[in-house]
Amino acid sequence: MGWQIQPDEFESRVSPPEGGGSSAWYFLFVDGRLASLAERGIPQPIDDDAFRWLDVEIRERHYLGQFRGRACYAVSASGTLPEGYASSDLRGWLGRVEPPVFYLAGRAQQILEWLDTHRYCGRCGSETQAHGTDRARECPDCGLIAYPRLSPSIIVLVTRGDEMLLARNANWPAGFYSTLAGFVEPGESVEQTLHREVMEEVGVRVANLRYLGSQSWPFPNSLMLGYHAEYAGGEIVCQDGEIADARWFRFDDPPNMPPGTAISRWLIDAFIDARKAASGG
Repeated sequence: MGWQIQPDEFESRVSPPEGGGSSAWYFLFVDGRLASLAERGIPQPIDDDAFRWLDVEIRERHYLGQFRGRACYAVSASGTLPEGYASSDLRGWLGRVEPPVFYLAGRAQQILEWLDTHRYCGRCGSETQAHGTDRARECPDCGLIAYPRLSPSIIVLVTRGDEMLLARNANWPAGFYSTLAGFVEPGESVEQTLHREVMEEVGVRVANLRYLGSQSWPFPNSLMLGYHAEYAGGEIVCQDGEIADARWFRFDDPPNMPPGTAISRWLIDAFIDARKAASGG
């Protein structure tokens, strides 16, 4: 999946190189909004020169690792950005920057949120401190170690011959459809989650599950495990309050769908490409 960060592009590290190393990028969140420089309208992470002159109050600075030989930091701050800088929520970068840069920004946001919610021990209430060797917070009193939170979830495209089942969330704009998804509950396997979520959201049964790939997704803190599954029976019944509409679409007549950065679109495109190949298209 070309939209992911390739293994040789990013090296996750806990401690920055001695002497500062090469030039750096700062994924800077000012009062919760992602700051950037703009180059021909495309957001860019803050570089060394720009970061040096920013007059903001740094709350947290956390080293992420090396991306293509460049040191990367997650930074939270408060204050006002000067003229020439822009800010947006993380979704404002989706589809506007190179995909690996978006995923690094998502990593930075998740790490900062984890640091903010783990300043104190969840067991005894003592102030935590950085772990000596891992990306973790450790309680000096009771020894509890807290690692960054990650929520596994499934995302699945249900197919029936030349058709695919797509749904529209109740909060989405009219005409926009995507795949089904949901979080894994305690005690469940991923396969059990997939069967349960499909039944809950659209009331149909599935079979022949096939794993295609995964994607880290920071909305919020998710690891999405992508599947294709074949329709096995039942009529579409949309879950009240969550699914506004769900229907079957032919592979050659799709609706408005997610952008290519999202794993949902990759699952859809993989099915469309396979059906086109099978039909000689």
